[in-house]
Amino acid sequence: MPKIPIEDNFTDVLGKAQRGLHLSDHSLAAQAGVTLAALANVQSGRVDEATLRSLARPLHLGADALVALARRQWYPPQPSFPRGFAMFNTAYAEMTVNSFLVWDSRSRLAAAFDTGATASSMLDTIQAEHLTVRYIFLTHTHEDHTADLDRLARETGAEVWASEREPAAHPGARTFPEGAYFHLGAIAIKTLLTWGHSPGLTTYYITGLNWPVAIVGDSLFASSMGGSREHYREQHRNNVKKILSLPADTVICAGHGPLTTVAQEKLHNPFFAS
Repeated sequence: MPKIPIEDNFTDVLGKAQRGLHLSDHSLAAQAGVTLAALANVQSGRVDEATLRSLARPLHLGADALVALARRQWYPPQPSFPRGFAMFNTAYAEMTVNSFLVWDSRSRLAAAFDTGATASSMLDTIQAEHLTVRYIFLTHTHEDHTADLDRLARETGAEVWASEREPAAHPGARTFPEGAYFHLGAIAIKTLLTWGHSPGLTTYYITGLNWPVAIVGDSLFASSMGGSREHYREQHRNNVKKILSLPADTVICAGHGPLTTVAQEKLHNPFFAS
């Protein structure tokens, strides 16, 4: 698979933090001790390290991680899965979106997570690996993550599941509370409510593969997190308490951008790096 770009650049990170904290340009510039002109320069994409470091403080961002993102100095090492895991990256409008397939190698029972813009490659993998898809799990029901849900559900006959707090995306969908468990042979799947970006945004924590896996939707991305104007603080808190508290080697499978890990995000994500 070609290298998937990091989803958000440093201006996206600045904008998400500023909007989430409800800071006007005047207020942000004053708290950071920078001029409005300097703020406008970095908002337009100019890399000014001194200004970025000043802005990091009132935005509660890690300054070193923010500068490294601006200078494109880091990309997460990609973990290897010899079996039981596949990632699909599909184009949707002007972005790309990820979906995932996890299966038990012995029983060939599988679960799909979101659909992306199209489930064609996922369906090809299901056929090639001789899998029986038991579940389709939705991280949330925004259109870019469910665009091909009807086809995937129809062609696999799988049950569709989402959080009881998430708006329905499929007429036959079933719902679960936080902390629900599902099993596929030796694979265990636990649901974690990581809401903020959407009301029922769910992280699926999976054990039984060669690495623990967290399929997080738009909760967070490599070097960023999902945006929310009304529930930014809740999204941030849920990310810290429920995702970044997982084992350090947990592979984070985000809805956009490349794979990463808990350990890497604690070091390199401006929202969470100290």
